[in-house]
Amino acid sequence: MKALTYHGRHDIRYGDVPDAAVTNPTDAVVEVTSAGICGSDLHIYGGHPFSPELGYTPGHECVGVVVETGGQVSRFKPGDRVLVPASVGCAQCRSCAAGFTARCERAKSSMELCYGVSPQLQGSQAQALAVPCADVNLVRLPESISDEAALVLTDNAPTAWYGCRRARIQPGETVLVIGLGPVGLMAAQSAFAMGAARVLGTDLVAERRAFAATLGVEPVEGEDVRAAIREMTGGRGPDAVVEAVGSDTTIELALKAVRQAGRVSVIGVSQNKAFPFHMGLAQIKELEFAIGLCSVHYELPPLIALTQAGRIKPEAVVSHHFALSEGPAAYELFAGRADGVRKIVLDPTR
Repeated sequence: MKALTYHGRHDIRYGDVPDAAVTNPTDAVVEVTSAGICGSDLHIYGGHPFSPELGYTPGHECVGVVVETGGQVSRFKPGDRVLVPASVGCAQCRSCAAGFTARCERAKSSMELCYGVSPQLQGSQAQALAVPCADVNLVRLPESISDEAALVLTDNAPTAWYGCRRARIQPGETVLVIGLGPVGLMAAQSAFAMGAARVLGTDLVAERRAFAATLGVEPVEGEDVRAAIREMTGGRGPDAVVEAVGSDTTIELALKAVRQAGRVSVIGVSQNKAFPFHMGLAQIKELEFAIGLCSVHYELPPLIALTQAGRIKPEAVVSHHFALSEGPAAYELFAGRADGVRKIVLDPTR
Protein backbone atom coordinates (compact mmCIF):
# COMPACT_ATOMS: atom_id res chain seq x y z
CA MET A 1 0.00 0.00 0.00
CA LYS A 2 1.00 3.67 -0.30
CA ALA A 3 1.94 5.81 2.69
CA LEU A 4 4.07 8.70 3.87
CA THR A 5 7.26 7.87 5.76
CA TYR A 6 9.60 9.94 7.92
CA HIS A 7 13.31 9.95 7.12
CA GLY A 8 14.68 12.88 9.10
CA ARG A 9 14.34 16.64 9.38
CA HIS A 10 12.12 18.01 6.59
CA ASP A 11 12.22 14.63 4.86
CA ILE A 12 8.77 13.11 4.34
CA ARG A 13 8.44 10.66 1.45
CA TYR A 14 5.54 9.04 -0.38
CA GLY A 15 5.90 5.43 -1.46
CA ASP A 16 5.19 1.77 -0.87
CA VAL A 17 5.06 0.22 2.60
CA PRO A 18 3.85 -3.20 3.82
CA ASP A 19 0.07 -3.56 3.87
CA ALA A 20 -1.70 -2.92 7.16
CA ALA A 21 -2.80 -6.30 8.51
CA VAL A 22 -4.61 -8.03 11.35
CA THR A 23 -1.90 -9.67 13.47
CA ASN A 24 -3.93 -10.29 16.64
CA PRO A 25 -7.55 -11.46 16.98
CA THR A 26 -8.49 -8.12 18.59
CA ASP A 27 -7.14 -6.04 15.66
CA ALA A 28 -8.96 -4.36 12.80
CA VAL A 29 -7.80 -2.76 9.57
CA VAL A 30 -9.33 0.56 8.56
CA GLU A 31 -9.22 1.88 5.01
CA VAL A 32 -8.33 5.54 5.51
CA THR A 33 -10.60 8.03 3.73
CA SER A 34 -9.19 11.15 5.42
CA ALA A 35 -5.99 11.71 7.40
CA GLY A 36 -4.68 14.84 9.08
CA ILE A 37 -1.36 16.50 9.80
CA CYS A 38 -1.17 17.58 13.44
CA GLY A 39 1.03 20.19 15.06
CA SER A 40 2.72 17.31 16.88
CA ASP A 41 3.70 15.89 13.49
CA LEU A 42 5.51 19.16 12.84
CA HIS A 43 7.76 18.46 15.84
CA ILE A 44 8.82 15.25 14.07
CA TYR A 45 9.09 16.98 10.69
CA GLY A 46 11.23 19.72 12.23
CA GLY A 47 13.80 17.23 13.46
CA HIS A 48 12.53 16.70 17.00
CA PRO A 49 11.05 13.20 16.81
CA PHE A 50 9.79 11.19 19.75
CA SER A 51 11.79 8.16 18.56
CA PRO A 52 15.31 7.98 17.04
CA GLU A 53 14.14 5.45 14.44
CA LEU A 54 13.43 6.38 10.82
CA GLY A 55 11.27 5.05 8.02
CA TYR A 56 7.98 4.74 9.89
CA THR A 57 4.64 6.22 8.84
CA PRO A 58 3.65 9.31 10.85
CA GLY A 59 0.19 10.58 11.69
CA HIS A 60 -2.41 9.90 14.38
CA GLU A 61 -5.57 11.43 12.92
CA CYS A 62 -7.84 9.53 10.55
CA VAL A 63 -11.36 8.62 9.54
CA GLY A 64 -12.19 5.59 7.46
CA VAL A 65 -14.08 2.37 6.87
CA VAL A 66 -13.42 -0.97 8.55
CA VAL A 67 -12.28 -3.52 5.94
CA GLU A 68 -11.11 -6.42 8.11
CA THR A 69 -11.48 -7.55 11.73
CA GLY A 70 -9.88 -10.20 13.90
CA GLY A 71 -11.92 -13.06 15.28
CA GLN A 72 -12.37 -11.47 18.72
CA VAL A 73 -13.64 -8.08 17.48
CA SER A 74 -17.33 -7.93 18.38
CA ARG A 75 -18.39 -4.28 18.15
CA PHE A 76 -17.34 -3.55 14.56
CA LYS A 77 -17.61 -5.21 11.17
CA PRO A 78 -16.40 -4.51 7.63
CA GLY A 79 -18.23 -1.54 6.15
CA ASP A 80 -18.56 0.41 9.40
CA ARG A 81 -17.57 4.10 9.08
CA VAL A 82 -15.32 4.95 11.99
CA LEU A 83 -13.24 7.61 13.68
CA VAL A 84 -9.86 6.46 15.03
CA PRO A 85 -8.94 8.29 18.27
CA ALA A 86 -5.31 9.43 18.35
CA SER A 87 -4.72 7.93 21.79
CA VAL A 88 -4.51 4.14 22.02
CA GLY A 89 -5.87 2.08 24.92
CA CYS A 90 -5.16 -1.48 25.98
CA ALA A 91 -8.79 -2.31 26.83
CA GLN A 92 -7.72 -4.15 29.99
CA CYS A 93 -6.36 -1.80 32.67
CA ARG A 94 -8.54 0.33 34.97
CA SER A 95 -7.45 3.62 33.37
CA CYS A 96 -8.31 2.55 29.84
CA ALA A 97 -11.62 1.07 30.99
CA ALA A 98 -12.53 4.52 32.32
CA GLY A 99 -11.50 6.18 29.05
CA PHE A 100 -8.17 7.57 30.29
CA THR A 101 -6.06 5.93 27.61
CA ALA A 102 -3.19 8.40 28.04
CA ARG A 103 -2.71 6.87 31.49
CA CYS A 104 -2.62 3.25 30.30
CA GLU A 105 -1.13 1.09 33.05
CA ARG A 106 0.03 -1.65 30.69
CA ALA A 107 1.93 0.46 28.14
CA LYS A 108 5.68 -0.06 28.43
CA SER A 109 6.42 3.31 26.82
CA SER A 110 4.68 6.37 25.42
CA MET A 111 5.34 4.93 21.93
CA GLU A 112 2.49 2.47 22.53
CA LEU A 113 -0.02 5.20 23.33
CA CYS A 114 -0.18 7.01 19.98
CA TYR A 115 0.02 6.11 16.30
CA GLY A 116 2.80 7.41 14.12
CA VAL A 117 5.49 8.44 16.63
CA SER A 118 7.63 5.33 16.15
CA PRO A 119 7.58 2.01 14.25
CA GLN A 120 5.76 0.38 17.20
CA LEU A 121 2.42 1.74 15.93
CA GLN A 122 2.53 2.75 12.28
CA GLY A 123 0.71 5.99 11.58
CA SER A 124 -2.44 7.01 9.77
CA GLN A 125 -0.99 8.96 6.83
CA ALA A 126 -1.48 5.89 4.68
CA GLN A 127 -4.08 4.07 2.64
CA ALA A 128 -4.89 1.82 5.60
CA LEU A 129 -4.23 1.59 9.34
CA ALA A 130 -3.96 -1.41 11.65
CA VAL A 131 -5.88 -0.70 14.87
CA PRO A 132 -5.09 -2.73 18.01
CA CYS A 133 -7.84 -3.57 20.52
CA ALA A 134 -10.35 -2.39 17.94
CA ASP A 135 -13.42 -2.72 20.16
CA VAL A 136 -11.97 0.05 22.34
CA ASN A 137 -9.92 2.03 19.85
CA LEU A 138 -12.57 2.64 17.20
CA VAL A 139 -15.59 4.94 17.42
CA ARG A 140 -18.57 4.46 15.11
CA LEU A 141 -19.44 7.70 13.31
CA PRO A 142 -22.96 9.10 13.05
CA GLU A 143 -23.92 9.84 9.45
CA SER A 144 -24.62 13.47 10.41
CA ILE A 145 -20.93 14.12 11.11
CA SER A 146 -18.79 14.83 8.05
CA ASP A 147 -15.33 13.41 7.46
CA GLU A 148 -13.85 16.89 7.95
CA ALA A 149 -15.50 17.33 11.35
CA ALA A 150 -14.69 13.77 12.38
CA LEU A 151 -11.02 14.20 11.48
CA VAL A 152 -10.75 17.17 13.85
CA LEU A 153 -12.53 15.10 16.50
CA THR A 154 -9.76 12.47 16.41
CA ASP A 155 -7.32 14.71 18.28
CA ASN A 156 -7.46 18.50 17.86
CA ALA A 157 -10.94 19.03 19.30
CA PRO A 158 -10.54 16.58 22.22
CA THR A 159 -7.16 18.11 23.11
CA ALA A 160 -8.70 21.57 23.09
CA TRP A 161 -11.70 20.46 25.17
CA TYR A 162 -9.36 18.73 27.62
CA GLY A 163 -7.31 21.92 27.93
CA CYS A 164 -10.37 24.03 28.60
CA ARG A 165 -11.74 21.50 31.06
CA ARG A 166 -8.44 21.49 32.95
CA ALA A 167 -8.58 25.32 32.96
CA ARG A 168 -11.94 25.02 34.76
CA ILE A 169 -13.57 27.66 32.58
CA GLN A 170 -16.69 29.09 34.21
CA PRO A 171 -19.67 30.91 32.62
CA GLY A 172 -19.01 34.61 32.17
CA GLU A 173 -15.22 34.39 32.34
CA THR A 174 -12.58 35.86 30.04
CA VAL A 175 -10.25 33.30 28.49
CA LEU A 176 -7.00 33.79 26.59
CA VAL A 177 -5.96 31.23 23.97
CA ILE A 178 -2.29 31.30 22.98
CA GLY A 179 -1.72 29.80 19.52
CA LEU A 180 -4.51 29.85 16.94
CA GLY A 181 -3.75 26.73 14.97
CA PRO A 182 -6.37 23.95 14.85
CA VAL A 183 -6.09 23.13 18.57
CA GLY A 184 -6.21 26.79 19.59
CA LEU A 185 -9.21 27.47 17.35
CA MET A 186 -11.01 24.49 18.85
CA ALA A 187 -10.05 25.72 22.34
CA ALA A 188 -11.78 28.99 21.53
CA GLN A 189 -14.91 27.15 20.39
CA SER A 190 -14.75 24.95 23.50
CA ALA A 191 -14.39 27.95 25.82
CA PHE A 192 -17.48 29.54 24.31
CA ALA A 193 -19.38 26.25 24.63
CA MET A 194 -18.40 26.15 28.33
CA GLY A 195 -19.85 29.64 28.83
CA ALA A 196 -16.91 32.01 28.44
CA ALA A 197 -18.12 35.57 27.85
CA ARG A 198 -14.96 36.61 26.04
CA VAL A 199 -12.15 34.72 24.32
CA LEU A 200 -8.98 36.59 23.47
CA GLY A 201 -6.53 35.01 21.03
CA THR A 202 -2.90 35.59 20.16
CA ASP A 203 -0.78 34.12 17.37
CA LEU A 204 2.27 35.31 15.43
CA VAL A 205 0.45 34.78 12.13
CA ALA A 206 -1.90 37.65 11.27
CA GLU A 207 -4.06 35.45 9.00
CA ARG A 208 -4.76 33.12 11.90
CA ARG A 209 -5.76 36.00 14.15
CA ALA A 210 -8.08 37.29 11.44
CA PHE A 211 -9.71 33.89 10.95
CA ALA A 212 -10.15 33.46 14.71
CA ALA A 213 -12.07 36.73 14.74
CA THR A 214 -14.68 35.14 12.45
CA LEU A 215 -15.32 32.62 15.27
CA GLY A 216 -15.90 35.38 17.83
CA VAL A 217 -12.34 35.57 19.17
CA GLU A 218 -10.94 39.01 20.04
CA PRO A 219 -7.46 39.09 18.44
CA VAL A 220 -4.60 40.46 20.51
CA GLU A 221 -2.80 42.93 18.26
CA GLY A 222 0.43 44.89 18.58
CA GLU A 223 4.06 44.07 19.29
CA ASP A 224 3.70 44.17 23.09
CA VAL A 225 1.29 41.26 23.58
CA ARG A 226 1.28 41.41 27.39
CA ALA A 227 0.48 45.11 27.36
CA ALA A 228 -2.33 44.56 24.88
CA ILE A 229 -3.80 41.78 27.03
CA ARG A 230 -3.69 44.01 30.11
CA GLU A 231 -5.44 46.78 28.22
CA MET A 232 -8.11 44.43 26.85
CA THR A 233 -8.86 43.13 30.36
CA GLY A 234 -8.80 46.43 32.23
CA GLY A 235 -5.40 45.70 33.75
CA ARG A 236 -6.63 42.52 35.43
CA GLY A 237 -5.65 39.74 33.05
CA PRO A 238 -7.76 36.83 31.80
CA ASP A 239 -9.37 34.41 34.26
CA ALA A 240 -7.87 31.42 32.47
CA VAL A 241 -5.26 30.83 29.77
CA VAL A 242 -5.11 27.85 27.43
CA GLU A 243 -1.64 27.48 25.90
CA ALA A 244 -1.69 25.56 22.60
CA VAL A 245 1.86 25.97 21.29
CA GLY A 246 4.28 24.35 23.74
CA SER A 247 7.24 26.73 23.42
CA ASP A 248 9.08 28.21 26.38
CA THR A 249 8.07 31.70 25.28
CA THR A 250 4.35 30.98 25.05
CA ILE A 251 4.20 29.05 28.33
CA GLU A 252 5.96 31.96 30.05
CA LEU A 253 3.47 34.37 28.46
CA ALA A 254 0.60 32.30 29.85
CA LEU A 255 2.02 32.42 33.37
CA LYS A 256 2.63 36.17 33.25
CA ALA A 257 -0.58 37.18 31.47
CA VAL A 258 -3.14 35.36 33.65
CA ARG A 259 -4.79 37.26 36.48
CA GLN A 260 -4.06 36.82 40.18
CA ALA A 261 -5.40 33.44 41.34
CA GLY A 262 -5.97 32.54 37.70
CA ARG A 263 -5.62 29.23 35.90
CA VAL A 264 -3.17 28.13 33.21
CA SER A 265 -3.67 24.97 31.14
CA VAL A 266 -0.87 23.87 28.83
CA ILE A 267 -1.77 21.50 25.99
CA GLY A 268 0.97 22.51 23.56
CA VAL A 269 3.58 19.76 23.28
CA SER A 270 6.85 20.72 24.99
CA GLN A 271 9.99 18.60 24.70
CA ASN A 272 12.05 20.82 27.01
CA LYS A 273 13.33 18.69 29.88
CA ALA A 274 14.48 21.76 31.81
CA PHE A 275 11.78 24.41 31.40
CA PRO A 276 12.62 27.34 33.71
CA PHE A 277 9.31 27.35 35.61
CA HIS A 278 9.05 30.54 37.67
CA MET A 279 7.92 29.07 40.98
CA GLY A 280 8.07 32.42 42.76
CA LEU A 281 5.77 34.07 40.22
CA ALA A 282 3.30 31.19 40.39
CA GLN A 283 3.31 31.27 44.18
CA ILE A 284 2.93 35.03 44.46
CA LYS A 285 0.09 35.04 41.93
CA GLU A 286 -1.52 31.97 43.56
CA LEU A 287 -1.83 30.26 40.21
CA GLU A 288 -3.26 26.89 39.22
CA PHE A 289 -1.13 25.17 36.57
CA ALA A 290 -2.30 22.13 34.60
CA ILE A 291 -0.44 20.22 31.91
CA GLY A 292 -0.96 16.83 30.34
CA LEU A 293 -1.85 14.70 27.35
CA CYS A 294 -5.42 14.19 26.23
CA SER A 295 -7.19 10.84 26.49
CA VAL A 296 -9.33 11.22 23.38
CA HIS A 297 -11.74 8.44 24.35
CA TYR A 298 -12.72 10.25 27.57
CA GLU A 299 -13.29 13.64 25.93
CA LEU A 300 -15.17 12.47 22.81
CA PRO A 301 -18.77 11.87 24.00
CA PRO A 302 -19.65 15.52 24.75
CA LEU A 303 -17.84 16.68 21.63
CA ILE A 304 -19.79 14.34 19.36
CA ALA A 305 -23.03 15.56 20.93
CA LEU A 306 -22.01 19.23 20.62
CA THR A 307 -21.02 18.70 16.98
CA GLN A 308 -24.32 17.03 16.14
CA ALA A 309 -26.18 19.90 17.84
CA GLY A 310 -24.19 22.52 15.93
CA ARG A 311 -22.79 24.03 19.12
CA ILE A 312 -19.24 23.53 17.90
CA LYS A 313 -18.06 23.29 14.28
CA PRO A 314 -14.82 21.29 14.07
CA GLU A 315 -14.86 21.41 10.27
CA ALA A 316 -14.41 25.20 10.43
CA VAL A 317 -10.69 24.82 11.14
CA VAL A 318 -10.00 22.85 7.92
CA SER A 319 -8.36 25.00 5.26
CA HIS A 320 -6.63 22.72 2.74
CA HIS A 321 -7.08 19.34 1.04
CA PHE A 322 -4.24 17.37 -0.55
CA ALA A 323 -3.94 13.94 -2.09
CA LEU A 324 -1.82 11.60 0.04
CA SER A 325 0.78 11.60 -2.75
CA GLU A 326 1.13 15.36 -2.19
CA GLY A 327 2.01 14.79 1.47
CA PRO A 328 5.58 16.15 1.28
CA ALA A 329 4.29 19.44 -0.16
CA ALA A 330 1.51 19.54 2.42
CA TYR A 331 4.03 19.22 5.24
CA GLU A 332 6.14 22.01 3.76
CA LEU A 333 3.10 24.30 3.51
CA PHE A 334 1.95 23.55 7.05
CA ALA A 335 5.42 24.08 8.52
CA GLY A 336 5.75 27.41 6.69
CA ARG A 337 2.30 28.59 7.84
CA ALA A 338 1.74 29.99 4.36
CA ASP A 339 -1.40 30.48 2.27
CA GLY A 340 -3.65 30.81 5.33
CA VAL A 341 -3.06 27.19 6.31
CA ARG A 342 -4.84 25.97 9.43
CA LYS A 343 -5.76 22.30 9.08
CA ILE A 344 -4.70 20.03 6.23
CA VAL A 345 -6.70 16.97 5.19
CA LEU A 346 -4.88 14.24 3.25
CA ASP A 347 -7.01 12.06 0.96
CA PRO A 348 -5.52 8.59 0.30
CA THR A 349 -8.29 7.76 -2.17
CA ARG A 350 -7.17 10.42 -4.71
